[in-house]
Amino acid sequence: MKIPNPILTLFILFNPPLVLAIIETCLESVCQDGEPQIRFPFLIKGKHAEPCGYPGFMVSCTQNSQTLLNLPNWGPLKIRTINYAAQQLWVNDPNNCLPKRLISLNLSTSPFRAVYLQQFTFFNCSANLENLVHRYRPIGCLSDSPKYVVFATPSTTVVGHLSSLCHLVARVKVPVQSPFYDQVTSSELGEDLRLSWDSPACGRCESRGGRCGFKSDDTFELDCSGVPSKGRSRISRYAIAICIGVPAMLCFFGVLSCICRWLKVGNHDGPWGHESVADFEALVGSRPTTVSGLDRPTIESYPKIVIGENRRLPKKGEKRCSICLSEYMPKETVKSIPECGHCFHAQCIDEWLPLNASCPICRTSPRKFPQPRARSSP
Repeated sequence: MKIPNPILTLFILFNPPLVLAIIETCLESVCQDGEPQIRFPFLIKGKHAEPCGYPGFMVSCTQNSQTLLNLPNWGPLKIRTINYAAQQLWVNDPNNCLPKRLISLNLSTSPFRAVYLQQFTFFNCSANLENLVHRYRPIGCLSDSPKYVVFATPSTTVVGHLSSLCHLVARVKVPVQSPFYDQVTSSELGEDLRLSWDSPACGRCESRGGRCGFKSDDTFELDCSGVPSKGRSRISRYAIAICIGVPAMLCFFGVLSCICRWLKVGNHDGPWGHESVADFEALVGSRPTTVSGLDRPTIESYPKIVIGENRRLPKKGEKRCSICLSEYMPKETVKSIPECGHCFHAQCIDEWLPLNASCPICRTSPRKFPQPRARSSP
């Protein structure tokens, strides 16, 4: 049972020592090995106290150790995956008949929303079954009778065809993982639903390696703890190093140049004459060299891969992006460097390579496209 906010406020005001003790023990937990890790803003009923989670994010463990999220006016859904940094989760029906649940879909009273919404039209067909089943894909768990089958489709073409042959059941906006572009066949709608939440806003804390939760005072303000000291991304660290290092090198060589000129003027005929100073300048150098990153055409030519449900990449063992340190999720786009085969989030490597012409993992230097020669004017 969810405690209303005023009651929780009174609980915090009159029991601060107890609340502090509870917050210190709000550790992540699982229903069983292999199930998603549950931590703030989620909490497991019976394993976590109320202050360990956010209102509306309570989950429960079934007798067979499934992790269920209970949504108001819609019932329980099995949690498949949670991405705390992106503030997204993937859910499905614990009874393996998600389309049946979608007909009564209602997210209005929950803290969750759809990442992608696409309208599906459901049809109940009892005539010309052989031809329809051969052409379209029926929903198996709703088509268990030999007298009728059920189809669902986002295609306006298929809707126009089935409208004259079948009975319209419902039109539902479904929170799909990604939009369907198939305009020929209907869908079984068996894939996980992709949901997200806006509040509490803990994504930035999680992406930095920290843990989000309530502050240990009498407010509902959030606190981010446990952020590693090296919380900056590699791109940020290299950018800071370049911004500080390049001016410092220019200043250093400027001082050396002034010293050399002073020695030339003050000791023209002495042991620090022209030849000695010239040798010194040749040894040290007069200008720093800079290494530029790759050009945009070269970066755009690298192959892209859309991660599947098994989250496997060409190189075994790669489970997270080495630039942003976030785990790869289904339907995300990654890009690989041809010379070494290492993969990264497409956005991450697109920001990295213009600054550093090397692989962030093995330091291999990718080849640049040859630049076209400038034509001389007639």
